[in-house]
Amino acid sequence: MATLALGAVGLSGCNKTETADGETAAATGETLNLYNWSEYMPQEIIDGFEKETGIDVNYTTFDSNEAMYAKLKLLDDSSQYDLAVPSTYYVEKMAKEGLLQEIDKSKLTNFNNLDTSFINTKVDPENKYSIPYLWGSTGMAINGDTVDPATVSSWGDLWRPEFAGKVMLTNDMREVFGMALLTLGYSGNSTNPDEIKAAYEHLTTLMPNVKTFNSDAARMPYIEGETEVGMIWNGEAVMANDDGLTSLVYKYPTEGAILWMDNFVIPKNAAHADAAHKFIDYLLRPENAQIISNEIGYASPNKAAREQMPDDIKNNPTIYPDAATLAKAEFQEDVGDDALRLYQQYWDKLKANRS
Repeated sequence: MATLALGAVGLSGCNKTETADGETAAATGETLNLYNWSEYMPQEIIDGFEKETGIDVNYTTFDSNEAMYAKLKLLDDSSQYDLAVPSTYYVEKMAKEGLLQEIDKSKLTNFNNLDTSFINTKVDPENKYSIPYLWGSTGMAINGDTVDPATVSSWGDLWRPEFAGKVMLTNDMREVFGMALLTLGYSGNSTNPDEIKAAYEHLTTLMPNVKTFNSDAARMPYIEGETEVGMIWNGEAVMANDDGLTSLVYKYPTEGAILWMDNFVIPKNAAHADAAHKFIDYLLRPENAQIISNEIGYASPNKAAREQMPDDIKNNPTIYPDAATLAKAEFQEDVGDDALRLYQQYWDKLKANRS
Protein backbone atom coordinates (compact mmCIF):
# COMPACT_ATOMS: atom_id res chain seq x y z
CA MET A 1 0.00 0.00 0.00
CA ALA A 2 1.08 3.54 -0.60
CA THR A 3 2.08 5.54 2.43
CA LEU A 4 -0.66 7.94 3.45
CA ALA A 5 1.78 10.66 4.44
CA LEU A 6 2.84 10.87 0.80
CA GLY A 7 -0.50 10.32 -0.86
CA ALA A 8 -3.35 11.83 1.11
CA VAL A 9 -4.72 15.31 1.21
CA GLY A 10 -4.00 17.44 4.25
CA LEU A 11 -5.64 20.84 3.99
CA SER A 12 -6.13 21.65 0.32
CA GLY A 13 -6.13 20.08 -3.10
CA CYS A 14 -3.89 21.32 -5.89
CA ASN A 15 -5.54 23.33 -8.69
CA LYS A 16 -5.44 21.23 -11.89
CA THR A 17 -7.11 21.71 -15.24
CA GLU A 18 -5.74 18.80 -17.33
CA THR A 19 -8.06 15.94 -18.32
CA ALA A 20 -7.22 12.31 -17.67
CA ASP A 21 -5.87 12.14 -21.25
CA GLY A 22 -3.54 15.07 -20.70
CA GLU A 23 -5.85 17.51 -22.43
CA THR A 24 -6.83 20.79 -20.83
CA ALA A 25 -10.30 20.75 -19.33
CA ALA A 26 -12.56 23.69 -19.94
CA ALA A 27 -12.11 26.05 -17.02
CA THR A 28 -15.36 26.01 -15.08
CA GLY A 29 -14.41 28.60 -12.48
CA GLU A 30 -16.19 26.31 -10.06
CA THR A 31 -14.93 25.17 -6.67
CA LEU A 32 -16.03 22.13 -4.70
CA ASN A 33 -15.74 22.80 -0.97
CA LEU A 34 -15.12 19.44 0.68
CA TYR A 35 -15.30 19.12 4.48
CA ASN A 36 -13.71 15.85 5.52
CA TRP A 37 -11.73 14.07 8.21
CA SER A 38 -8.00 14.75 8.31
CA GLU A 39 -5.87 12.52 6.04
CA TYR A 40 -8.92 10.86 4.56
CA MET A 41 -8.67 11.41 0.80
CA PRO A 42 -5.78 10.43 -1.50
CA GLN A 43 -4.22 13.33 -3.36
CA GLU A 44 -4.31 11.16 -6.48
CA ILE A 45 -8.12 11.20 -6.36
CA ILE A 46 -8.31 14.96 -5.91
CA ASP A 47 -5.88 15.50 -8.78
CA GLY A 48 -7.74 13.11 -11.07
CA PHE A 49 -11.09 14.76 -10.45
CA GLU A 50 -9.69 18.25 -11.02
CA LYS A 51 -7.99 17.18 -14.26
CA GLU A 52 -11.11 15.54 -15.61
CA THR A 53 -13.65 18.21 -14.67
CA GLY A 54 -11.79 21.49 -14.32
CA ILE A 55 -13.44 21.89 -10.92
CA ASP A 56 -11.06 23.01 -8.17
CA VAL A 57 -11.34 21.18 -4.85
CA ASN A 58 -10.97 23.15 -1.62
CA TYR A 59 -10.33 20.59 1.12
CA THR A 60 -10.81 21.50 4.79
CA THR A 61 -10.85 19.16 7.75
CA PHE A 62 -12.46 18.34 11.08
CA ASP A 63 -11.41 15.88 13.79
CA SER A 64 -14.76 14.74 15.21
CA ASN A 65 -18.37 14.35 14.18
CA GLU A 66 -19.32 16.82 16.89
CA ALA A 67 -17.03 19.51 15.45
CA MET A 68 -18.36 18.92 11.93
CA TYR A 69 -21.98 19.02 13.10
CA ALA A 70 -21.50 22.18 15.15
CA LYS A 71 -19.89 23.99 12.22
CA LEU A 72 -22.63 23.07 9.77
CA LYS A 73 -25.44 23.76 12.22
CA LEU A 74 -24.14 27.07 13.53
CA LEU A 75 -22.89 28.60 10.29
CA ASP A 76 -25.01 31.56 9.29
CA ASP A 77 -24.26 30.62 5.68
CA SER A 78 -23.95 26.85 5.42
CA SER A 79 -23.26 27.22 1.68
CA GLN A 80 -19.61 27.37 2.77
CA TYR A 81 -19.47 23.60 2.26
CA ASP A 82 -20.71 21.52 -0.68
CA LEU A 83 -19.87 18.08 0.65
CA ALA A 84 -19.24 16.69 4.13
CA VAL A 85 -18.36 13.23 5.48
CA PRO A 86 -20.17 12.41 8.76
CA SER A 87 -20.44 8.97 10.31
CA THR A 88 -23.72 7.15 9.86
CA TYR A 89 -25.33 8.07 13.16
CA TYR A 90 -24.80 11.76 12.43
CA VAL A 91 -26.36 11.39 8.99
CA GLU A 92 -29.59 10.40 10.68
CA LYS A 93 -29.39 13.27 13.15
CA MET A 94 -28.55 15.91 10.55
CA ALA A 95 -31.28 14.71 8.19
CA LYS A 96 -33.88 14.92 10.95
CA GLU A 97 -32.82 18.49 11.69
CA GLY A 98 -33.12 19.59 8.07
CA LEU A 99 -29.40 20.22 7.61
CA LEU A 100 -29.06 18.11 4.45
CA GLN A 101 -30.45 18.17 0.96
CA GLU A 102 -31.57 15.07 -0.87
CA ILE A 103 -29.15 13.16 -3.08
CA ASP A 104 -30.17 13.06 -6.73
CA LYS A 105 -29.24 9.48 -7.59
CA SER A 106 -30.09 10.05 -11.24
CA LYS A 107 -26.76 11.91 -11.34
CA LEU A 108 -24.87 8.93 -9.88
CA THR A 109 -24.23 6.54 -12.74
CA ASN A 110 -22.01 4.37 -10.52
CA PHE A 111 -24.38 3.98 -7.56
CA ASN A 112 -25.02 0.31 -8.36
CA ASN A 113 -21.36 -0.50 -7.65
CA LEU A 114 -22.15 -0.28 -3.93
CA ASP A 115 -22.65 -3.46 -1.92
CA THR A 116 -26.32 -3.79 -1.00
CA SER A 117 -25.25 -4.52 2.59
CA PHE A 118 -24.29 -0.86 3.00
CA ILE A 119 -27.23 0.91 1.37
CA ASN A 120 -30.87 1.40 2.32
CA THR A 121 -30.00 1.19 6.02
CA LYS A 122 -32.40 2.09 8.79
CA VAL A 123 -30.57 5.37 9.45
CA ASP A 124 -31.10 6.52 5.85
CA PRO A 125 -33.69 4.45 3.96
CA GLU A 126 -33.19 4.51 0.18
CA ASN A 127 -30.05 6.62 0.73
CA LYS A 128 -32.11 9.75 0.49
CA TYR A 129 -29.41 11.90 2.11
CA SER A 130 -26.14 9.95 2.07
CA ILE A 131 -23.77 7.81 0.00
CA PRO A 132 -21.35 5.39 1.75
CA TYR A 133 -17.67 6.30 1.49
CA LEU A 134 -15.64 3.97 3.73
CA TRP A 135 -16.34 1.75 6.70
CA GLY A 136 -14.16 0.32 9.40
CA SER A 137 -13.65 -0.58 13.01
CA THR A 138 -12.21 0.89 16.17
CA GLY A 139 -10.16 -1.70 17.98
CA MET A 140 -7.02 -2.08 20.05
CA ALA A 141 -3.47 -1.12 19.15
CA ILE A 142 -0.52 -2.79 20.87
CA ASN A 143 3.08 -1.80 20.24
CA GLY A 144 4.78 -5.19 20.11
CA ASP A 145 8.18 -3.60 20.71
CA THR A 146 7.24 -2.77 24.29
CA VAL A 147 4.17 -4.90 25.12
CA ASP A 148 3.61 -8.58 24.39
CA PRO A 149 0.46 -8.58 22.20
CA ALA A 150 -0.53 -11.97 23.58
CA THR A 151 -1.10 -10.36 27.00
CA VAL A 152 -3.62 -7.79 25.74
CA SER A 153 -6.98 -8.84 24.31
CA SER A 154 -9.67 -6.86 26.10
CA TRP A 155 -10.77 -3.23 26.34
CA GLY A 156 -10.57 -3.84 30.07
CA ASP A 157 -6.81 -4.37 29.81
CA LEU A 158 -6.37 -0.63 29.26
CA TRP A 159 -7.14 -0.12 32.96
CA ARG A 160 -4.15 -2.24 34.08
CA PRO A 161 -1.77 -0.32 36.42
CA GLU A 162 1.32 -1.05 34.33
CA PHE A 163 -0.13 1.07 31.54
CA ALA A 164 -0.15 4.29 33.58
CA GLY A 165 0.56 7.17 31.20
CA LYS A 166 0.87 4.85 28.21
CA VAL A 167 -2.68 4.63 26.81
CA MET A 168 -4.10 6.48 23.81
CA LEU A 169 -7.81 7.09 23.25
CA THR A 170 -9.41 8.48 20.14
CA ASN A 171 -10.66 12.01 20.62
CA ASP A 172 -14.18 10.80 19.92
CA MET A 173 -16.89 11.02 22.56
CA ARG A 174 -19.10 8.21 21.29
CA GLU A 175 -16.21 5.84 20.70
CA VAL A 176 -14.64 6.35 24.10
CA PHE A 177 -17.96 5.98 25.89
CA GLY A 178 -18.84 3.04 23.65
CA MET A 179 -15.62 1.31 24.67
CA ALA A 180 -16.36 1.90 28.37
CA LEU A 181 -19.95 0.72 28.01
CA LEU A 182 -18.78 -2.48 26.35
CA THR A 183 -16.37 -3.22 29.22
CA LEU A 184 -19.34 -2.95 31.58
CA GLY A 185 -21.41 -5.35 29.52
CA TYR A 186 -23.71 -2.69 28.03
CA SER A 187 -24.43 -1.69 24.46
CA GLY A 188 -22.10 0.92 22.99
CA ASN A 189 -25.28 2.67 21.82
CA SER A 190 -26.87 2.84 25.26
CA THR A 191 -29.45 5.54 25.95
CA ASN A 192 -29.88 4.52 29.59
CA PRO A 193 -28.80 7.44 31.87
CA ASP A 194 -27.63 5.05 34.59
CA GLU A 195 -25.47 3.10 32.16
CA ILE A 196 -24.00 6.27 30.65
CA LYS A 197 -23.20 7.56 34.14
CA ALA A 198 -21.59 4.21 35.03
CA ALA A 199 -19.44 4.47 31.89
CA TYR A 200 -18.35 7.98 32.88
CA GLU A 201 -17.40 6.84 36.38
CA HIS A 202 -15.51 3.90 34.91
CA LEU A 203 -13.63 6.22 32.55
CA THR A 204 -12.56 8.48 35.41
CA THR A 205 -10.59 5.53 36.79
CA LEU A 206 -8.87 5.11 33.41
CA MET A 207 -7.62 8.69 33.19
CA PRO A 208 -4.33 8.08 35.09
CA ASN A 209 -3.40 5.66 32.30
CA VAL A 210 -4.33 8.02 29.45
CA LYS A 211 -1.44 9.88 27.88
CA THR A 212 -3.35 11.51 25.03
CA PHE A 213 -6.52 11.75 22.95
CA ASN A 214 -5.91 11.79 19.20
CA SER A 215 -8.19 11.75 16.19
CA ASP A 216 -6.10 13.77 13.75
CA ALA A 217 -3.62 10.97 13.07
CA ALA A 218 -4.28 8.23 15.61
CA ARG A 219 -1.23 6.20 14.57
CA MET A 220 1.27 8.93 15.44
CA PRO A 221 1.39 8.57 19.26
CA TYR A 222 2.35 4.91 18.71
CA ILE A 223 4.89 5.67 15.99
CA GLU A 224 6.49 8.39 18.10
CA GLY A 225 6.70 6.14 21.18
CA GLU A 226 4.35 8.36 23.17
CA THR A 227 1.88 5.52 23.84
CA GLU A 228 2.04 1.73 23.92
CA VAL A 229 -1.56 0.50 23.94
CA GLY A 230 -5.00 1.92 23.37
CA MET A 231 -7.65 2.62 20.78
CA ILE A 232 -7.08 3.01 17.06
CA TRP A 233 -8.99 2.91 13.81
CA ASN A 234 -8.12 -0.14 11.74
CA GLY A 235 -6.96 1.94 8.77
CA GLU A 236 -4.60 3.91 11.00
CA ALA A 237 -3.10 0.61 12.15
CA VAL A 238 -2.53 -0.41 8.53
CA MET A 239 -0.91 2.95 7.81
CA ALA A 240 1.29 2.68 10.90
CA ASN A 241 2.61 -0.61 9.55
CA ASP A 242 3.20 1.05 6.17
CA ASP A 243 4.97 3.94 7.90
CA GLY A 244 7.49 1.54 9.43
CA LEU A 245 5.99 0.53 12.76
CA THR A 246 5.57 -3.09 11.70
CA SER A 247 5.39 -4.18 15.34
CA LEU A 248 2.05 -2.41 15.87
CA VAL A 249 -0.63 -5.08 16.27
CA TYR A 250 -4.32 -4.44 15.68
CA LYS A 251 -6.77 -6.54 17.68
CA TYR A 252 -10.52 -6.87 17.88
CA PRO A 253 -11.20 -6.79 21.65
CA THR A 254 -13.01 -9.67 23.29
CA GLU A 255 -15.93 -7.42 24.27
CA GLY A 256 -16.40 -6.51 20.61
CA ALA A 257 -15.14 -3.84 18.26
CA ILE A 258 -16.88 -0.58 17.41
CA LEU A 259 -18.00 -0.42 13.79
CA TRP A 260 -18.71 2.75 11.83
CA MET A 261 -19.33 3.95 8.31
CA ASP A 262 -18.53 7.39 6.91
CA ASN A 263 -20.76 8.88 4.26
CA PHE A 264 -20.99 11.74 1.79
CA VAL A 265 -23.75 14.25 2.46
CA ILE A 266 -24.62 17.54 0.77
CA PRO A 267 -25.43 20.38 3.21
CA LYS A 268 -28.82 21.96 2.69
CA ASN A 269 -27.51 25.26 1.32
CA ALA A 270 -24.56 23.91 -0.67
CA ALA A 271 -23.68 26.35 -3.44
CA HIS A 272 -22.22 23.69 -5.76
CA ALA A 273 -24.48 20.67 -5.40
CA ASP A 274 -23.92 19.60 -9.00
CA ALA A 275 -20.14 19.50 -8.45
CA ALA A 276 -20.75 17.50 -5.27
CA HIS A 277 -22.71 14.88 -7.24
CA LYS A 278 -19.94 14.72 -9.85
CA PHE A 279 -17.33 14.15 -7.13
CA ILE A 280 -19.37 11.40 -5.46
CA ASP A 281 -19.92 9.64 -8.79
CA TYR A 282 -16.20 9.91 -9.59
CA LEU A 283 -15.37 8.18 -6.31
CA LEU A 284 -17.92 5.43 -6.96
CA ARG A 285 -15.98 4.22 -10.00
CA PRO A 286 -14.38 0.87 -9.01
CA GLU A 287 -10.87 1.94 -9.95
CA ASN A 288 -11.12 5.07 -7.81
CA ALA A 289 -12.80 3.39 -4.86
CA GLN A 290 -10.02 0.81 -4.95
CA ILE A 291 -7.30 3.49 -4.87
CA ILE A 292 -8.95 5.08 -1.83
CA SER A 293 -9.30 1.82 0.11
CA ASN A 294 -5.84 0.54 -0.78
CA GLU A 295 -4.10 3.75 0.19
CA ILE A 296 -6.00 4.75 3.31
CA GLY A 297 -6.45 1.22 4.69
CA TYR A 298 -10.19 1.20 5.36
CA ALA A 299 -12.82 -1.12 3.94
CA SER A 300 -14.74 -0.07 0.85
CA PRO A 301 -18.52 -0.47 0.59
CA ASN A 302 -17.95 -0.62 -3.18
CA LYS A 303 -18.43 -4.25 -4.18
CA ALA A 304 -17.07 -3.76 -7.68
CA ALA A 305 -13.89 -2.20 -6.26
CA ARG A 306 -13.31 -5.00 -3.77
CA GLU A 307 -13.56 -7.58 -6.52
CA GLN A 308 -10.58 -5.88 -8.20
CA MET A 309 -8.40 -5.70 -5.09
CA PRO A 310 -5.31 -7.87 -4.56
CA ASP A 311 -5.92 -10.88 -2.32
CA ASP A 312 -3.59 -9.57 0.39
CA ILE A 313 -5.87 -6.54 0.80
CA LYS A 314 -9.36 -7.93 0.37
CA ASN A 315 -8.47 -10.89 2.62
CA ASN A 316 -6.67 -8.80 5.26
CA PRO A 317 -8.65 -9.32 8.50
CA THR A 318 -7.56 -5.94 9.86
CA ILE A 319 -9.40 -4.29 6.97
CA TYR A 320 -12.16 -6.82 6.32
CA PRO A 321 -13.04 -8.69 9.55
CA ASP A 322 -14.49 -12.17 9.32
CA ALA A 323 -18.11 -13.05 10.06
CA ALA A 324 -17.41 -14.10 13.67
CA THR A 325 -15.76 -10.77 14.45
CA LEU A 326 -18.57 -8.83 12.81
CA ALA A 327 -21.13 -10.79 14.82
CA LYS A 328 -19.59 -9.53 18.09
CA ALA A 329 -19.09 -5.97 16.88
CA GLU A 330 -21.63 -3.17 17.01
CA PHE A 331 -22.29 -0.37 14.52
CA GLN A 332 -22.71 3.09 15.99
CA GLU A 333 -26.27 4.39 15.90
CA ASP A 334 -28.03 7.66 16.62
CA VAL A 335 -28.90 7.67 20.34
CA GLY A 336 -31.22 10.66 20.19
CA ASP A 337 -30.78 14.21 21.43
CA ASP A 338 -31.44 13.55 25.12
CA ALA A 339 -28.83 10.81 25.40
CA LEU A 340 -26.39 12.74 23.22
CA ARG A 341 -26.61 15.75 25.51
CA LEU A 342 -25.90 13.48 28.48
CA TYR A 343 -22.90 11.96 26.74
CA GLN A 344 -21.63 15.47 25.95
CA GLN A 345 -22.01 16.65 29.55
CA TYR A 346 -20.04 13.69 30.87
CA TRP A 347 -17.46 13.98 28.10
CA ASP A 348 -16.84 17.65 28.88
CA LYS A 349 -16.58 16.84 32.57
CA LEU A 350 -14.18 13.96 31.91
CA LYS A 351 -11.87 16.09 29.78
CA ALA A 352 -12.05 19.10 32.14
CA ASN A 353 -11.23 17.06 35.25
CA ARG A 354 -8.33 15.39 33.49
CA SER A 355 -6.71 18.74 32.72
